[in-house]
Amino acid sequence: MKGVVLAGGTGSRLYPLTRVTNKHLLPVYDKPMIYYPLLTLVEAGIYDILIVTGGNSAGDFLRLLRNGKDFGLQQLNFAYQEGEGGIADALRLAEHFVDGDKFCVILGDNIIEGNIRKAREKFEKQERGSMILLKEVPDPERFGVPIFNNGRIARIEEKPKVPLSSYAVIGTYFYDDTVFDRIRGLKPSARREYEITDVNNSYVADGQLNHEILEGWWTDAGTFESLWRASNLIREKAVQESAKALAVGMER
Repeated sequence: MKGVVLAGGTGSRLYPLTRVTNKHLLPVYDKPMIYYPLLTLVEAGIYDILIVTGGNSAGDFLRLLRNGKDFGLQQLNFAYQEGEGGIADALRLAEHFVDGDKFCVILGDNIIEGNIRKAREKFEKQERGSMILLKEVPDPERFGVPIFNNGRIARIEEKPKVPLSSYAVIGTYFYDDTVFDRIRGLKPSARREYEITDVNNSYVADGQLNHEILEGWWTDAGTFESLWRASNLIREKAVQESAKALAVGMER
């Protein structure tokens, strides 16, 4: 299975920090933001990875990540998105890289505590279609929200004023290669972007969208508040792991 990290966008909610760099290069505790989705893919056993980015900082990704050897990769692939056409528009640039395979997509500002290996293995057994990850959140109106019918997703509403469930669609998706035909069939939304929610709803309409509930915490890092929260969560995790390692050492 291949992996795609979407790391474009203007990062307007993090201005003026993003006036001089891409938001995915900003620090989250002790690492650049882009490290976290890459590590999520690698820990899930996905080693063939494409990063889609754009703007004036594309060269900075190359200088930072190089060929991916810091992540145990033999190489990293890059694609450049011209303009701002939305998540689905960025995803279409991965078609030649994917080359008919199933693949996992992660938004570059999404940080996950747990491991998505089980979700990857489950999707690999799925004959076709898509699978998305959900997480129960206190503020679902900020995200895409699934509407359930008999335990399956009947549709996804994007940032509803009155959410009909407490779950959010997090920025991690598994797709088969029909996703690119679905993207070509999209129409721009009211904000003139090609929406990933419309892609997912096309799978719903065909009865080909499954879901898994994410274990552990998840956050994006696309606002000042969430960037601060992400740094704190990573720090707390590092402190807990250090304390656990120290306790094991003392037992020996």
